[in-house]
Amino acid sequence: MLIAEQLFLLLRRDDGKPECMSAQRGYGIAAAIVTDLVLAERITLSDDKDPRMTVLRPGPPGHPALDAAMSRLEERDGKKLSSLVTDRKLAVEQQVAAALAAAGVIDVEEKRALGLVPAKYPVLDPEPERRTREQLRVVLQGGTPQPEDATLLAILQGLGVAPKVLDDEKGTLGRRDLKRRIEQVSTEVKAGEVVAKAVAAMNAAIMTAAIMPAIAAGGSSG
Repeated sequence: MLIAEQLFLLLRRDDGKPECMSAQRGYGIAAAIVTDLVLAERITLSDDKDPRMTVLRPGPPGHPALDAAMSRLEERDGKKLSSLVTDRKLAVEQQVAAALAAAGVIDVEEKRALGLVPAKYPVLDPEPERRTREQLRVVLQGGTPQPEDATLLAILQGLGVAPKVLDDEKGTLGRRDLKRRIEQVSTEVKAGEVVAKAVAAMNAAIMTAAIMPAIAAGGSSG
């Protein structure tokens, strides 16, 4: 499964209702889909503190979510990662949902009441999410992480939902210890240098994307 698909399932309850706000999910999905494309060697990131994205292999990869994201990234070739994570056109949640529905993992209940009742995505097959959660549990308890694990954990931490979403998987880890373990995970990724750098850069970008709206809200209320 794509990292974006795993994240989609983690950020929703089994009845299909979301665990966090739409803007948060958007940042998370954008970060996940960019990492998916780095792992697929379709794009790469520079070594800058706020890396710039370069398209390596244009054209559709053959997955609806990746195709939509790739089309947008080709338009934004050379842009900084921080601006990509907050790009709404990279928050390809609908395409991710469509792919999961086609695979029989979820159902799609469309918006109702002129859009006032949001779409829901109840789970039909719980096994894919169960496997993801088991892998994250192993990593949080000291197992060796893969790039996918590090990305998922960093995004959940960056969005501020890790303690809630990983309530069972974190075991006896308190909030502070969970944060510390997630920070450690990004340094333990067994992957090539390019991928490791991409994961680290994504961690920083998603943290900034998630924090900035809160800072703006705090400033406007003062």
